Amino acid sequence: MIISNTIAVFKKELQGYFTSPLAYIITAVFWLISGLFFVELLLGQEGIIKQVNAGEQLGLTGSIDVAYIFLNSFFAVMGSLSLFILPILSMGLYSEERKRGTLELLATSPISNWVVALGKLLGVVAFFIVMILPWLFYEAIVFSAASPPISPAVPLLAHLGLILLAAAILSLGMFVSSLTESSIFAAIITFALVLLLWIVDLIAQNVGGIIGEVLKHISLLENYNNLVQGIFDTSNLVVFASYIFLGLFLTAQSVETTRFTS
Repeated sequence: MIISNTIAVFKKELQGYFTSPLAYIITAVFWLISGLFFVELLLGQEGIIKQVNAGEQLGLTGSIDVAYIFLNSFFAVMGSLSLFILPILSMGLYSEERKRGTLELLATSPISNWVVALGKLLGVVAFFIVMILPWLFYEAIVFSAASPPISPAVPLLAHLGLILLAAAILSLGMFVSSLTESSIFAAIITFALVLLLWIVDLIAQNVGGIIGEVLKHISLLENYNNLVQGIFDTSNLVVFASYIFLGLFLTAQSVETTRFTS
C-alpha cells in the first residue's frame, strides 16, 4: 500500500511538470545555457582544446586527458547552474497546495505525510533527470574521441553526484515550500539556504580546526566535487542521504502541524 501510494503521488507530480508551461520554459533555458557552456568550454577561445593545442605548439604540455578535464569543468559549471534552477523546480511542491487550500486535505488524508513527500520528491527528481538527458549526447561526442578512453566509472560518478545534489536541494526546497503559499518567496529562501550550504566550504577554510573540518564535511560543494572528480567515498553518499532525509522529515512535520492548526 505504501509503495502504490508513493507511485501514485510520483506519477501525479511528474505529469504535473509535463503539463506546466513554466517547467518547459525552465527546461528550454537550462538546455540553452548548458549547450552554450558545452561549446564554450570545449571549443571557445579560452576552451580546453584551444589551450591544449597552444600548449603543445609551445612544447609546454605532455599527455593531457582532455575528456577528464572537460568532464570536471562542465559538471562544475552545471552544478553551479543547478543552484539557480532547482529552487524554481521545488518552489511549488507544497506552496501551491497551501495557496489552493488543499494542504489541509493532504494533512488529514489517509496517506502518510512521508509518502506524499517522498512521492513529490521522486517526481521532481525524475523531471530533473529528464532535463539532463541531452547531456549524454554531448558527452558521447567528447568521449568517443577521447584518447586514452575515459573510464566509464568517472562520468557515472559525476552524474550520480549531480542527481544526489539535486535530490538534496529539492528535498530542502520542498520543506521551504511547505512553509509558505508564495512560490517566489519559497524559491528565494531555498536559493539562500542552498547557497550557504554551497559556500560553507569557503567558510571552513577560514575557520580551520575541528569546526572547519565539520563545516567542510557538510559542504554540498565539497561532497559534490569529490564525486565529479571520480572519487568514490561513502561519506559523500551519507551526507547527501542525510540532507535528503532531513528535507523529507521536516516537510512531513511541517505538513503534520497543519493537521492541528486547520
